[in-house]
Amino acid sequence: MRVAFRADASLQIGTGHVMRCLTLADALRERGSQSTFICRPHAGHLLDLIKQRGHQAIALPPADEAFIAPADPFHAKWLGTDWDSDAAQTSQALGEQVLDWLVVDHYALDRRWEQALRPHTRRIMAVDDLADRPHDCDLLLDQNLGRRPQDYCGLLSCHTQTLIGPTYALLRPEFTQWREYSLQRRNKPQLKNLLITMGGVDQTNATGLVMEALNHCELPIEVRITVVMGPTAPWLAQVQAQAATLPRPTQVLVGVNNMAQLMAESDLCIGAAGGSAWERCALGLPTLVLILAANQHSGAMALQTHRAALFAADTQQLITQMNELFTPEKQSSVLRKMSQTAAQLTHGDGASQVVDLLLATNA
Repeated sequence: MRVAFRADASLQIGTGHVMRCLTLADALRERGSQSTFICRPHAGHLLDLIKQRGHQAIALPPADEAFIAPADPFHAKWLGTDWDSDAAQTSQALGEQVLDWLVVDHYALDRRWEQALRPHTRRIMAVDDLADRPHDCDLLLDQNLGRRPQDYCGLLSCHTQTLIGPTYALLRPEFTQWREYSLQRRNKPQLKNLLITMGGVDQTNATGLVMEALNHCELPIEVRITVVMGPTAPWLAQVQAQAATLPRPTQVLVGVNNMAQLMAESDLCIGAAGGSAWERCALGLPTLVLILAANQHSGAMALQTHRAALFAADTQQLITQMNELFTPEKQSSVLRKMSQTAAQLTHGDGASQVVDLLLATNA
């Protein structure tokens, strides 16, 4: 089966769209499919990583510096050009081949782009989180908690199949592999290993804000802190210097390839409300969620409403939540309940479920 992905990573977009598509591409390869990624080389792109993972990667022309984004869709500026130019460039990159599936994971692209690419593919899959624009696709995946099929009413054609909710979250297989160990060690919760992970790019230096907030928390003497950052994170050097000033031993890890293990061995995470939320849920890792972007607010609130995480709107609230968690009388019960609830939201096998569907539909 031949599959192509249209997704971008950048300092503004982050890495999440490409990373979840890579997870799906890896799972497809295990079942004999070939994948090609088509990406615009924004600052902070992941074209080299895609190639390192063994997939073909085609770079579109660089972003048009004179591009003035329209108001619709809301994230149109992320594309770096107008949608019809992107469609033409993507068509040229694909050449004469006809794909079995074209997967598009980009907030700046909508029905118009998908219709333009129809001649190049038998079927289209859209990955979305926002339900804010129409799609012309055969399959739509929205892995967000609290999302309902009716949220896409009027945005999809009648033939579109939908996969809704974190059951279908596209997680790497190691999260399933570490799940049992992670859940077992949370039967008797303790708070000794604190993990901070604010996304692969963290353009706004939320990591630094969290670390500064920890200076005002009553950290137990036995707590050890691990900070994870991406290799393209613009504030990496500052965070590394800041780590030496924290009141508890702190290590900063860059570009890790054992994230599931780090999460499984952590007792609490301070993290963003993006796609990594489902990684933490699959492992039952209790989390304090800090919002990094407006489009993460509903996801963070849904996690708190389901009691699968605690939500902090700012660093002052983060300090308050942390100090309450560190009290012995709350620590065990709150962490245990949060872990159990989070683990029920997803088992981490969403990628295999999606691959099964793609292959069955293509048969």
